[in-house]
Order: sequence, then C-alpha cells, then structure tokens
Amino acid sequence: MVDFYFQRAQLEKLRKEAADIADAMGVESLKKEIEELTAMQHAENFWQDVERAQEVNRRLTVCERKVKKTTDLIKKVDDTVSLLDVIEEMDEESEVENAKAEVAAVVAAVEEMQIEALLNGKYDGCNAILSLHAGAGGTEAQDWVEMLYRMYVRYAERNGYSVKELDKLPGDDAGIKSVTFLVGGDNAYGYLKAEMGVHRLVRISPFDANKRRHTSFASLEVMPEITEDDDIKINPEELRIDTYRSGGAGGQHINKTDSAVRITHIPTGIVVQCQNERSQIQNRETAMKMLLSKLTELRERERLEEAQSIKGELKKIEWGSQIRSYVFCPYTLVKDHRTGYENTNVTAVMDGDIGDFIIEYLKRL
Repeated sequence: MVDFYFQRAQLEKLRKEAADIADAMGVESLKKEIEELTAMQHAENFWQDVERAQEVNRRLTVCERKVKKTTDLIKKVDDTVSLLDVIEEMDEESEVENAKAEVAAVVAAVEEMQIEALLNGKYDGCNAILSLHAGAGGTEAQDWVEMLYRMYVRYAERNGYSVKELDKLPGDDAGIKSVTFLVGGDNAYGYLKAEMGVHRLVRISPFDANKRRHTSFASLEVMPEITEDDDIKINPEELRIDTYRSGGAGGQHINKTDSAVRITHIPTGIVVQCQNERSQIQNRETAMKMLLSKLTELRERERLEEAQSIKGELKKIEWGSQIRSYVFCPYTLVKDHRTGYENTNVTAVMDGDIGDFIIEYLKRL
C-alpha cells in the first residue's frame, strides 16, 4: 500500500494548495461583489442603460464562474480525500489504481486553477485588443504579420474566444502592414498580455528568387478593452478626428463613403483608427473605446514604472528586444527569450498552439 499512502500525502498538499487558490482568487470578495451585482440587476431602472446592464451581467457571470470553479475544486479535493479514507478502511489493494486516477484528476484541476489564479490583475478579466505592426523589411515583414495574425486567430478559436477585426492595412504586394483586432472572452487580456513585444522570424524567403534566408520582425501591442474608466476623462477639445474612405474588398458601404475614422489624442500623440464597422458612427464609437484602452494601458504602465515593479518585462517595443524567435531554417524551433521555453514543432505553433508559451510566462510574473 506504499503507493496508496503516497497518493494520500499528495492530496493533503493539494488541499492546502486549493485553499491558497481560493485566497488568491479572492473568493470572499467575489461573493460580496456577486451580491452587489445581483442587487443592481433587481433595480427598476436596470435596463435603462443597456450597455451598463450588459456589463453588469457580464461581470456577474465571470464572478459566479470563478466562485463555482474554486468551490468545486475544493469539494473535489475533499471528496477524493474521503474516497481514500474509505479505501484505507476497506484495505482493498484493487482500488489503488482507481485512487491514483482520482488523484491525477485532482492534480490536473489544481494546476489549471493555479494558472487562472495568477490572472488577478485589475484588467485581466477583460477582452483584449491586439495590434500587429510590420517592422522594416517590406513584403517579408508584412507577410510575417499575416502569419502571426492567423496564429492568434487560431489560438482564439482553440480557446473559445471570439475575434473581431477592427482595422487592417494590407501590404503593398502581399501580407499585412498592420492589423488591429478584438479577442473577446473571459481572461482574454490576462492571457494574451504575455504576447506583447517583438516577434522575430527566420526562414528561407518565398519572395526571394535566390532562396536566401531572411530575418523579419513584427511588433504586437496588447491592451485590455475598457468600456469605461472613471479615472480617465477624455477632453473632446484634445482630439483630432479625421474621416477617410475605408479600404478592403468593397461592398454596400465599404469603399463608397468616408466611414473610416482616425482619432489622434493630441496630448499623448496616441492614434487609433477603425474602418471595419458599417457606419462612421460605429467606427467612431469603436475608435473611442480603443483610445480609452490605450490611455488606460499608458496610465498603468506609468504607475508600474514609478513603482519599479515591472521587473524589466514591460520593455519599449523596438527592434532588438524581441520576446520570441520563430526559426524555420536551418532547423525548426520556436523559443521564448524571456522564459527559455522552446517548441520544435513550429507548424503547430503557427497553427495557434501557443498556450504553453503563455503559461510559462505567467508563472514567472
């Protein structure tokens, strides 16, 4: 019964880890927030502000899910401990393998929740706005942006997230110069913030008749989608708003009216633009949300820098500070330079299999 007692000792450790996860997730605070949000739902004027009501409902769903997953985890650990107690009393050797399977399931559940417990930042539960930009190198870099765009879309599909393209500037001959898109889902920003930085590609260029090896760069900016923030006030007088004709494949509205919107925040120089909605009004609303998200991200970064708590992770995005290299030739390897994590299956990575890279990064925060 040596293996059996080892499994029981492991469960006692997992029981403590589950309790620690509950503390890290702030379960008691979440329960109080659930009460407050439920009371808001019962107010007579709740649906007068539809956007606000939808945000309350979304937040309530997130809080309830986190509390349920945490309490279910603790119950699963306790139930498995009770099961082992019964097996011990019965002294049935034949049940040891069943016990091992139950313990393995608990270990997997605890590990999953430990990662989610890391996502306790103010904006980690938000949707994510991602912007990819090609570096120097013309068509090569623009093709690399298109490859990365597909990678993140596939990652989103694998994890049940939605993807909405907000703005795209096609390349001159191939690829994409820049693209901005919204990834929607619980903890989308919490996970995808790990991808912010410069991504480096090494491969034999399909655009080079001499089949030489080329190195290309693309930068990725990741922001939480902020629908409202009482601490940030945008003064309309500090905005320059330009409209222009949308690009793309055409259609009933696209390319026929000046529906695309570009907003410049004069004090900071931040520029946002949106062209993929059906009307100028919708593009403007989306662009304003993007501006609020960028201003919020800028404020949070300044706070972190002042507190000297960024530990070198929030680097300025520039060539030479790449976070990850994707090598197609002379060997195949994807390596994260921050964590050292590697994967030789570059095809799988480009098909959206980047979860392990993200987890390794979050473990080191």
